[in-house]
Amino acid sequence: MLSVVVPVFNEEESIVAFYTELLKIVPSLDKSYEIIFIDDGSSDKSLEIIKAFEKKNKNIRAFSFRRNLGKSEALTLGFEKANGDFIVTLDADLQDKPTEIYKLLNKAREGIDLVCGWRKDRKDNKNAVLSSKIFNIFAVLFWGLKLHDYNCGLKVYSKDLAKNIYLYGGMHRFIPLLAYQKGFSVSEVEVIHETRKFGESKYAKGFIKIFKNLPDMFTMLFLAKYSKRPLHFFGSIGIIFSLIGTIILTYLTYMHYVFGETVGRRPILFIGILFIISGLQTFFTGFLADLMINISHTPRAQDSTHFHFPLKYSSDI
Repeated sequence: MLSVVVPVFNEEESIVAFYTELLKIVPSLDKSYEIIFIDDGSSDKSLEIIKAFEKKNKNIRAFSFRRNLGKSEALTLGFEKANGDFIVTLDADLQDKPTEIYKLLNKAREGIDLVCGWRKDRKDNKNAVLSSKIFNIFAVLFWGLKLHDYNCGLKVYSKDLAKNIYLYGGMHRFIPLLAYQKGFSVSEVEVIHETRKFGESKYAKGFIKIFKNLPDMFTMLFLAKYSKRPLHFFGSIGIIFSLIGTIILTYLTYMHYVFGETVGRRPILFIGILFIISGLQTFFTGFLADLMINISHTPRAQDSTHFHFPLKYSSDI
């Protein structure tokens, strides 16, 4: 069975054309299929249009958040609801063409867990393309996973991967990395990319995207190297801060007792004290984080395997 997960946010202008083109392709890819629309709290008529699709086609399933939660949460819900052996994701703006799905699906059937689309000839504005390239370069430098396009919306997942990945915030931009870290195989295939014909992008544009991605990139860098040992990260910083503070206070003590200098009003005294206090706080932050991770890995903390979202509409009800 093939599942197609489509996150939708205010795409009333393109959704009908997208659905028409998608329906021409999907039945030819697998006789058994389902198309899952995840409405991310749209304020236009997107949900009403999707409900109309659902009434006419038994293979359509729809879910809608009560408010806009983000693409990561929409994909996570789609993965949870999907029943297919392979799960396809693509956006409803028709920039990623449904006709390209077969390329990725053929690659996935070779045993690849995640196949990403590579928009080699990307049809976005120059700022968006440049910011994306900068992001991809940093991603390769930080984590060593060599891909040309981390964030193409068109991807094909194995069922095993889709059921073992949890996305939140801006983590959808790092899906290949998350899969790679979990030991899944990752590859990419060149796909055709079209100019946007309907409306405007609902997400950050151009270089603004880089600044929005930086916090998520730092989070991923931390999770990649220190998610199971935060004390190594915070402890190292804490020790360095405390060491700097100790050196400063040792110097002032030496100056006071050996040369008789007054140090009580020197700004460097307060800087040294600040470094020591900050170092201790940082160290114990890592210590508490280690304890929390230890608690979270107990059997009771791992009982829940499903993610719950506030839904306004669900095909399952």
